[in-house]
Amino acid sequence: MNALNIRIQAALLLFLLKGLPVFSGPANPLLRAAGLPADISSLIQAAERQFESGNYASAIATLQSAVSQSPGNGEAYYRLGRCYLEIRDFDSAIANAEKSVALDAKNSVYHDWLGRAYGAKADNEKSFLVARKVKKEFQEAVRLNPSDIAARADLEDFCMNAPWIVGGSKDEAKDQADAIAAIDPIAGHVAHAKFYQQAMKRPDLAENEYRLILATKPDKVEPYLEVAAFFEAQNKPADLRTAIEAAAQVKPNDPRLTFFRGVALVLSGTDLPRAEEYLKAYLASTPDRSDWPSHAAAREWLGRLYEAQGKPAEAAEQYRAALQLDPGRSQARSRLEKLEKAS
Repeated sequence: MNALNIRIQAALLLFLLKGLPVFSGPANPLLRAAGLPADISSLIQAAERQFESGNYASAIATLQSAVSQSPGNGEAYYRLGRCYLEIRDFDSAIANAEKSVALDAKNSVYHDWLGRAYGAKADNEKSFLVARKVKKEFQEAVRLNPSDIAARADLEDFCMNAPWIVGGSKDEAKDQADAIAAIDPIAGHVAHAKFYQQAMKRPDLAENEYRLILATKPDKVEPYLEVAAFFEAQNKPADLRTAIEAAAQVKPNDPRLTFFRGVALVLSGTDLPRAEEYLKAYLASTPDRSDWPSHAAAREWLGRLYEAQGKPAEAAEQYRAALQLDPGRSQARSRLEKLEKAS
């Protein structure tokens, strides 16, 4: 893969393959079904429960029943698009997201998710033609609702990572980070940290922003998980543990903490049996959803754990499983290749 395609991949599917943090999408992936006929509302609520449990096929079937009964319902099409994104059926995701926008062109959320669907397809097919549609939808979402932090964060991600030929612009990315900070200071720290890390290649400045989040002590768990993900990527287990402990003060039973606890132990090389328990528990008890740490990531960390224990066959098995879930995980691929050469 050449450098240009790598930059496109970073921009267009960041929110789908990394496990989305809170400021890059709605906290609840399905909006409340308000103002709808009772039968349609009950179907949408049932689909929401299925979606949250990771049963995307059932949610799709439920929502298809809803749109067959109410073909003018943009909400149901929007939710169908979300479900298809989770199972990586990008054409169906786009088709349903486009219907939601056609039915309610003034809904910023619908435009934001249509942009995400275009981005997913553009990355999958390495298509500049589709990629050019992404920024337009994110910009329209921001125009319709300037206070929509999710849309602004998506636009920032795109602008700072996409090549200029499809609309990338670091100056525009910085403008979005500043606008987010004016709306919500905590979200602003996250947005600026990502700008420093990804656009300026200054992890030291990004770390300062994440430490400001810890010092501010927000009352929601998601900002702490942002901090945890950063220190995971920086291979700093002590700081990762600090973020985990802070998050646990706010939401001690959040399932994502199980993932990060396992990662922290693998990074520190301590109590690997317990790390294995944490990572396996995360895989067994959570759905594989795009806004949480991915199951592919958990498999990769299990692989690293088994490598540390001197179990190359078990490690290779986990790396293969990670790549089957997410073929783009370059570290898992390189580690697997090294193990296969050594065997």
